[in-house]
Amino acid sequence: MGIIKKMANRAAKTKFASRAIKERADLSAFKEKPSAKNFLGIFLMCCSYIIGWPAVGLIGAISIYWQEPILIIIGGPFLLITAHLVFLAGMYLAGGKYVMVFFRWATRATLEKLM
Repeated sequence: MGIIKKMANRAAKTKFASRAIKERADLSAFKEKPSAKNFLGIFLMCCSYIIGWPAVGLIGAISIYWQEPILIIIGGPFLLITAHLVFLAGMYLAGGKYVMVFFRWATRATLEKLM
């Protein structure tokens, strides 16, 4: 028996993988209509791109124009951290449910091909 098959058999014995195989995990959750929570999450992710580099560029330009370097030194990292937090919140709202559905299906499909 090859090393890949041994690894697949061992992985299939885990609780997560055995449930995914037993329950025939599929991608049917993606056929459902997205909820308002999903749309809010997508909106937040889009807003994070506006908060990110464009806002840092704008605050950098203002910092140069006003000749106040402390503005970009403090404001730049603050805006980037804020953008990342907004993106993570949006990701949680938009895709928290779908990530596990996808991983269960991918685990089942991969293990069935390897075993």
